[in-house]
Amino acid sequence: MNLLKTLLIIAMDFTGRSSLHAQTRECGTVADLDGNVYQTVVIGNYWWTTENLRTTTYSNSTKIPNVTDSAAWTALTSGAYCWYRNDEGNAKTYGALYNWHAVNTGRLCPDGWRVPTDQEWKNLEGTTDSRFGPGDPAWDKQGGRGQDAGIRLKAVSGWSAGGSSTDQLGFSARPGGERCSRGRFFIAGRSGFWWSSSGYGESFAWYRNMIYSLDDVFRNTHPQWMGFSVRCVKDK
Repeated sequence: MNLLKTLLIIAMDFTGRSSLHAQTRECGTVADLDGNVYQTVVIGNYWWTTENLRTTTYSNSTKIPNVTDSAAWTALTSGAYCWYRNDEGNAKTYGALYNWHAVNTGRLCPDGWRVPTDQEWKNLEGTTDSRFGPGDPAWDKQGGRGQDAGIRLKAVSGWSAGGSSTDQLGFSARPGGERCSRGRFFIAGRSGFWWSSSGYGESFAWYRNMIYSLDDVFRNTHPQWMGFSVRCVKDK
C-alpha cells in the first residue's frame, strides 16, 4: 500500500495521557469490487477505512440484494443493503446501510479487511479518548461512554449544527442514520450507527452510535435486521 505521511500534532490533555500524540499519520487507500476507492488511516495498531462502506458486491463477487420495501426489510434473515431513503444519491455522503446478516457473511469488506469486532471498536475508542485508554473498564459499559472520543472521531463537516468535532485522528465518522422499526429511515445528519461483527444472542448484535451534540460514543445491541453503516479494519 502506498503510504502518505503527514504530521499529526495533538496537545497533551489535562490527564497527561499521551496516546497518539505528535506522531506521524499514515494514510492509504483500498478499493472494493464495485470500484469504490476508500481512504484509510492508521489508528493505534489498526488500519481503518475513513469512509462508510458503499459496496453492493461481496468480496467473493456475489451481488448483495438491494431491498427497498419496508416490510420485506424487517423480515430479512439474510444479507441485504439499501441507500438512505432508498436514494442512491446519498451513497457518496453516507455510504450504504447494511443489515447485520450481511456483516455476518464475513465477505462485506474488501479482501484482507473485516468488519471490526466489539473489542476492536473498544480499542479504537480507548486509543482516541483523552481520559480512558485502551482496556479501561469504561469501554465495557453500555450506553454513552468516554470523555471525548466522539468529538475526536466525528468528521468536521456533515453533522447537524450545534455539534462539535475535531476529527483529530482522521477517522471522519459521518452520520448515515439508520433503517429502523417498520423499515423507516431515521436521523441521517444528526446521528451515525455502525455495526460490529460481534453478535449478541440469536437475533441481536453490538453496534456503535455517535450523536451530533454529544461528546461520547454509545455502545449497545440492536436486532440484526436493522440497517446501519459499516467501517472496515485490518491489522497494521
